Amino acid sequence: MDASSLLSSALGIRLTLWLGKVAAVPAPVFVVEALSEASVTLSDEGRDGFQLTFTVGRAGVGMLDNLLVASPLLIPSNRVILQIWFGVFPEILIDGIITQQEFHASGEPGGSTLTITGEDIRVLMDMDENAMPFPNMPPHVRIQLLLAKYFAYLATPPITMPALVPETYLMTDRIPVQSCTDFEYINNLAKKNNYVFYVEPQAPLVSLAYWGPDKSLPVPPQPALSVNMGPDSNVDSIHFSNDALSPRMVSGFIQDKMTGLPVPVASLPMARIPLTPLPAAITQQPFVRRVFPKHSSSIDPIEALLKAQAITNKANDAITATGELDAVRYGHVLKPRRFVGVRGAGLLQDGMYYVKQVKHSIKHGEYKQSFTLKRDGRGPLTPVVLP
Repeated sequence: MDASSLLSSALGIRLTLWLGKVAAVPAPVFVVEALSEASVTLSDEGRDGFQLTFTVGRAGVGMLDNLLVASPLLIPSNRVILQIWFGVFPEILIDGIITQQEFHASGEPGGSTLTITGEDIRVLMDMDENAMPFPNMPPHVRIQLLLAKYFAYLATPPITMPALVPETYLMTDRIPVQSCTDFEYINNLAKKNNYVFYVEPQAPLVSLAYWGPDKSLPVPPQPALSVNMGPDSNVDSIHFSNDALSPRMVSGFIQDKMTGLPVPVASLPMARIPLTPLPAAITQQPFVRRVFPKHSSSIDPIEALLKAQAITNKANDAITATGELDAVRYGHVLKPRRFVGVRGAGLLQDGMYYVKQVKHSIKHGEYKQSFTLKRDGRGPLTPVVLP
């Protein structure tokens, strides 16, 4: 077996494990041979995580258990990169930091395990609270300044967009001050502008940080999830649920300060039959949660509009699809914050979905991807869902 492989090469899929301080390198043979299972959870909210399980039995390996437990490569604060190969095409699953190490001793030969748990490199941004002033700096420049401290891990300039919420005070009268961790400050500014902040690995030792509007669009989607389609099927199981209490409607409306006219708030439709009524029809369909943007009367109208838009975007949570696919048949890494088509599940269930979370489970000879999808209603927008 290749020193960088976990899955059988006969499947055309291999896993490469990188370890190190800042500049990680492919793991040594004795570490790779002890790796029995790897799991990675990727989501559009919060930080991504990973867990590696190593077998540290003594049988036939001498003092391998001691070497693993005492190895400086597997201690907290070290960097871990998991790279999956589909044939000759590599994909980075996660670039993260070890946060926890657990050792389970067993009396059975080969039964002892070492488990390594960690999060993506954004965890480094949440370690130290700072009190840092930002004189005469717009929000996106502040973000760039903060992310520059992590260039050794990102290795590429971040993408930051100008803020939508204007600064309503003179910069000479008030100086913005950070009084929390970098991660909290960046996310608070993102929430204020209805922006998103995430870090995605692009290549080994290279990750792209993004702070700006949610740029997820349904075109082009990822390869479709196919069910009940004979040899073309790649989904082992899929379950659909309709939660009527999940979507939110904004009560009232946001008024334009200049014209006095209401400002429309809407989200991109993904289904032919939306399960959340339009604002004009809200009186005809009373069974829907109505909320009002909190403290919207005392903030800038643009910020109030962004609060209302964030609430309206929750309409995409009406339908949830959960399931598991066989990555060997799928042939790709299903990624969150993107769209994917579902076909073969029936007329009302087929169509485009937003990928909210994917969990990768990798063992010798097996690679499964468990997924959570969301959308706002039932039925496809197009007559055909492309593969």
